[in-house]
Amino acid sequence: MTSIVDQIKWDKDPHGLVPAVVQDADTKDVLMLGFMNRDALEMTLRGRKVTFWQRSRQKLWTKGETSGNTLNFVGLRVNCNDDSLLVLARPVGATCHTGHPTCYYREAQHEGDDWRTVTEAQFDPEQVYGVRP
Repeated sequence: MTSIVDQIKWDKDPHGLVPAVVQDADTKDVLMLGFMNRDALEMTLRGRKVTFWQRSRQKLWTKGETSGNTLNFVGLRVNCNDDSLLVLARPVGATCHTGHPTCYYREAQHEGDDWRTVTEAQFDPEQVYGVRP
């Protein structure tokens, strides 16, 4: 029997990555988008903490390893083409590195070119990471 990890079409991307949309399992809010390779998905399934492939640093990264704001894995869905994932998770703390509960904390204004912030930050990123995002 083939494992679910083997059923993902990793070869569609030259780096073996697939997009992974993370959704709050309870509120259904979209929390973030990351990329997973085979190892990241296996670590997520095994350790129950959502793990990604960090493209900028070329390494595996478990959400919250610096901030303590983790994503506890609840479930997994795959799209019809087997090339993107929907990860259901329960966040512990804010998901976004800006301190907001979701990375999608700004929305377009009906008039003008400005974004409107729709959530409050839960922490100061400078205190957590030592720099402003």
